Amino acid sequence: MAPASLILLGATVILQVDLLPDKKFLLLPPVNFTIKAINLAQVLLRWEPNTDQEQRNVQLGYHVKINAPQEEDYETRNTESRRITILHKGFSASVQTVPWNDRSLQPSSWVSAELRAPPGSPGTSIVNLTCTTNTKANNYTHLRPYQVSLHCTWLVGKDAPEDTQYFLYYRYGSWTEECQEYSKDTLQRNIACWFPRTFINSKGRDSLAVYVNGSSEEAVIKPFDELFALHAIDRVNPPAKVTAEIEGTCLSIQWEKPVSAFPVHCFDYEVKIYNTRKGYFQTEKMTTNTFISVIDGISEYSIQVRAAVSSVCRAVGPSSEWSQPIYVGYCEIQTTTTADNIYC
Repeated sequence: MAPASLILLGATVILQVDLLPDKKFLLLPPVNFTIKAINLAQVLLRWEPNTDQEQRNVQLGYHVKINAPQEEDYETRNTESRRITILHKGFSASVQTVPWNDRSLQPSSWVSAELRAPPGSPGTSIVNLTCTTNTKANNYTHLRPYQVSLHCTWLVGKDAPEDTQYFLYYRYGSWTEECQEYSKDTLQRNIACWFPRTFINSKGRDSLAVYVNGSSEEAVIKPFDELFALHAIDRVNPPAKVTAEIEGTCLSIQWEKPVSAFPVHCFDYEVKIYNTRKGYFQTEKMTTNTFISVIDGISEYSIQVRAAVSSVCRAVGPSSEWSQPIYVGYCEIQTTTTADNIYC
């Protein structure tokens, strides 16, 4: 009876609007609201306008509110919306009709839908999932001069049976791949995965979705998924071809940008100089690939450089490892009656 009463009330309100033009008409909620998983860590929200909505010279839009797994809200004029989100905790959302060009009108009531969390026994899903990417030069094709590898590790769920086996998949954009190279623990359970080549674009801004499910004859293994921002997991290569020379009291250091799809102007550098005679470090931050410094000429110096992708080109992420140390300079030689002593 409640729906019939609502329709009747709506009809009454519409009738009142017709008779009394100064009254506001009622916005009706959308209908046929559904949520569907369409890919790894991706859902499609879809709804339809209410066919009982009174037609007035008012542009309508929709207010979407994501309730779980993480609260978010936004407005749109479309009747569908794709969202990138983890799904192992389930997903729920609500939508209401709102006036797009007349904020004096009241929005409709909410309609809601949910995607339930996938089944599985508690404590059987993986934990501590970590992933890193790394870029190497691709000598096989000019179309893709760089290739990106992916390495992920995890721990076995605390209540996972001994016969549990895990399987990892990643999705980047429209590409989805299943892992073929696993590392195993002493019970032969998969605990790490290696993709030597992927379809990941190291310069891209899309999130990387990683999904791990499992199988066991003793329990239903609960799946787990996680989203990674590429800038946060990219293992930047150290600068290449670091060289140094001393002319008098002038130390000159040069290097090439790391192996990376990012161009030269996209890197910040840090130079570390160790004076072996005085026993102290000097570090300098640079935006170019050359460093010149006045030094104490009588010493040996250890030189290392590391790199990070600049915020000019993407969100700030971790720096590379330090380059292998190179040594430049010389030690002081003092001659005595018994031997030549070398002091650095």
